Amino acid sequence: MGVANMQIGVIGLGRMGGNIARRLMKAGHHCVVFDTNPDAREALAKDGATAVSSLGAMVDALTGKPRAIWVMLPAGRITEETVAHLGELLKPDDIIIDGGNSYYKDDIRRAKELSEKHIRYVDCGTSGGIWGIDRGYCMMIGGPKDAVDHLDPIFSALAPGTGDIPQTPGRDEGDSRAERGYIHAGPSGAGHFVKMIHNGIEYGLMQAYAEGFDILRNKNSADLPPEERFDLNLPDIAEVWRRGSVISSWLLDLGAAALTKDPQLQQFSGFVQDSGEGRWTIEAAIEEAVPVEVLASALFARFHSRQEHTFAEKVLSAMRFGFGGHTEGSGPVGLSRTESAKGEE
Repeated sequence: MGVANMQIGVIGLGRMGGNIARRLMKAGHHCVVFDTNPDAREALAKDGATAVSSLGAMVDALTGKPRAIWVMLPAGRITEETVAHLGELLKPDDIIIDGGNSYYKDDIRRAKELSEKHIRYVDCGTSGGIWGIDRGYCMMIGGPKDAVDHLDPIFSALAPGTGDIPQTPGRDEGDSRAERGYIHAGPSGAGHFVKMIHNGIEYGLMQAYAEGFDILRNKNSADLPPEERFDLNLPDIAEVWRRGSVISSWLLDLGAAALTKDPQLQQFSGFVQDSGEGRWTIEAAIEEAVPVEVLASALFARFHSRQEHTFAEKVLSAMRFGFGGHTEGSGPVGLSRTESAKGEE
């Protein structure tokens, strides 16, 4: 294992990267930080970090051996270019950690390319969002054992620790790192693969909550018989489910907080983005021939949220008018019965 206090570089000082550096410094580690935004660098410098203005300056400022640099950037081109640049600057035995949400197959490729220069590559799926600075980060780590072991003080400082969660029966002799909130999942790519599936499951959980609360909200619909209409208090329902219910979770905690602040959620547009991991999860399921109906449906629901009316919905409306004369909405009436019959041929 590594020494108690370590020096580490952190690249990318956004909402998670900046807080990762702050949590490490609170634990006594020294951070050398870089971001293309000078204001972000200066903010971390005020908190005790050494701010540098380039990747080359970061490598020079890291005096400990081996050097370790944590990259916390969006998946894709910017991470790819940053890792490649570091590969030109670092020396054998140095370590690059990608803590973002990169695609695990990219990790496998990068690790192989860097190993030719004897530079070690660690992929770290990092969960915790903007709350991680206080709650800690759940981490799923891939890469060579010697590199992961060397970085243990870093991971231990970032992890939430055991907290007040009871020990799972039968885990007395298991790896204590899992109980403290981080694991060495396997070789290069394994960390981001486990995090990818984590995010796919997250999509499904969120969709289940969203659909459930939608049903509750619409229980006072004028389409229902008067005696079956309930005007339900959604903030109270979310709150009571948080306490002793089998569906309690941190996601429900976040939902309860939002409903308490704004019961109608008027500040939200309903447009739901996906960051990529949900798509990759479905791709992995296809490669493995594993059925994932819930996870796939949750991803497609996010696509649906970005359109007022999809073409598929228009097709459905036209077909319903064609066979049953159902006029939906306030738009123009569809095909005539004669035209509809021709369309069926």
